Amino acid sequence: MLRSSRQSSIYLSASVVALGAIFGEIGINSSVLAQSTLRNDPTPLYPPTAPPPNVDPRRIQRRPLETDYRVSALQRDVNGNLWVGSWRGLARLDPNTGNVLARISLANFTIGAIAQDKVGRIWVGTYEGLQRVDPRTNETTAQSYFFPSRKVLSLLIDKRGYLWVGGDRGLALISPDQGLLMTTLRDIPGVSANALSLDPEGQLWVGTLDGLVRVDTASAFPINRIKDLPGTTVQALATDLRGSLWVGTPNSLIEVDPINGRILRSVTELAQRNITALHVDQLGSLWVGTDRGLFRYNPYRGTLLGEVTGLPAARILAISANTDDKLWVGTSEGLAWVDTMTGIATPHQSFSRRTPELE
Repeated sequence: MLRSSRQSSIYLSASVVALGAIFGEIGINSSVLAQSTLRNDPTPLYPPTAPPPNVDPRRIQRRPLETDYRVSALQRDVNGNLWVGSWRGLARLDPNTGNVLARISLANFTIGAIAQDKVGRIWVGTYEGLQRVDPRTNETTAQSYFFPSRKVLSLLIDKRGYLWVGGDRGLALISPDQGLLMTTLRDIPGVSANALSLDPEGQLWVGTLDGLVRVDTASAFPINRIKDLPGTTVQALATDLRGSLWVGTPNSLIEVDPINGRILRSVTELAQRNITALHVDQLGSLWVGTDRGLFRYNPYRGTLLGEVTGLPAARILAISANTDDKLWVGTSEGLAWVDTMTGIATPHQSFSRRTPELE
């Protein structure tokens, strides 16, 4: 073994000498082989400039987020106050003076609907669930009912005092006094309960993504359906003083007989208008909110009485019961009140982009 190792060393040394002789004959410098990856150009790879100065991130000017002035829900309570649901929260106003009486903090500011039960409690539907407000203390309580969806789009108190909750995946019935979830309707035709209204018989009409559904309030069971409406999706509902049901879709205003479900007429003056809100006032006039303005309609004569001017924005989101010849209107750019005698609107200074909120 020792002899074999010595012989291997001798052969290896001889090979190295032979290679050295070969490279010497062809003129290859071993130093070139060792430095073949080095640059001969003395210019540095990076210019010798100073690095940028350190910047304090606290001093960077960031563009502030724009305030969202959308007023999406309005509700008048038994004391005559006006509850305003906006994308900035919930507030209570004196409708006579316009003064803000209270601001209520909610966990989620995206408010879809407001209702008041027979005891006086305020129910607020948000995109993250249902809240209950005690108007005496302004204390809020989150409701942990198991709804078909957390996103609440519509609320209504029926003649028995039960609360109907419409969401984007169905309908639910609650007993406000007992605090119980009575039932849920997940399989209603049209899925989403966008709008709710009671007919003269006390039955519930539900505006969905695919027409109308009539629900028996006693059994919570669908008993009628109207589909193939112009515009298909029902976005707004209102029952007038005669008992007719008015239906707003993305391109039509339709009158329906709620008893037999027959379509009585489609208002040609508002054809191709995107109907977003409806309200019947104490005199029987139908106020029609669209994405291009607010109109007053006489359902008895079938005539359009005029368009409201001076609103903060053309897109109407909510209309409240009128008080002292005032109609309160929520738009995509704030809140306004309308003089029903003149049809002229005045934006509310605390809820309008035109005049920044006064703190």
